[in-house]
Amino acid sequence: MSRIGKKPVELPSGVTASVSGQTVEVKGPKGTLAFKATDDVSITVDGNVVTVEPRGKSKRARQQWGMSRTMVANLATGVSEGFKKELELSGVGYRAQMQGNVLKLSLGYSHDVNFEVPEGVTVTAAKPTEITVEGIDSQLVGQVAANIREWRKPEPYKGKGIKYKGEYIFRKEGKKK
Repeated sequence: MSRIGKKPVELPSGVTASVSGQTVEVKGPKGTLAFKATDDVSITVDGNVVTVEPRGKSKRARQQWGMSRTMVANLATGVSEGFKKELELSGVGYRAQMQGNVLKLSLGYSHDVNFEVPEGVTVTAAKPTEITVEGIDSQLVGQVAANIREWRKPEPYKGKGIKYKGEYIFRKEGKKK
C-alpha cells in the first residue's frame, strides 16, 4: 500500500480541477497545468478533493499510484503558490546578471556564459551572487536550476561554483607537504 497515494489531494481555495479520461487539468490564480496519468490509476474529483486509486494490484499500478498523487499535488501547489529555487555563486569574480531573457554568467571561463531562459520560468538575479528561479511547473523550475548549476558545480577543495541555497558542500583537505 502506498502511504502517499492513500492521502487525498485537497485543493486550495481558488483552485479547480477537472478530469477528462486520464488527463487532470488544474486551474488557479497563477495559470493552468495538466498531467496525463497512465492507465494503471483512476483519478476522481469530488468537490475540492482529488483522489487517486490504483487499478489492480500489479507492481506497476502501485508504483504509479503514489507518483500520480504527487504529480496532482504539485499541479495544485504550482497554480496556487508556485515553485522557487535559489542558487548561490561563490568564487572570486563569479557574477550573474539578467539582460532581457538571457542570464549572463561570469564563471571564470575565458568567455561569459549566456543562458537562454525557457518559456514558463522567471529567472532573477537580485544580487550578483544570487539567482532565483521561479515558475508554476515544479519539474521545469528544478530542471532550469540544475542546468544553470551544471555550468560550474561546486568543487570540494575551495567550495567555488554554483550551489543551491542551503546546500552543504563536503570539503576536502588539500595536498600536504
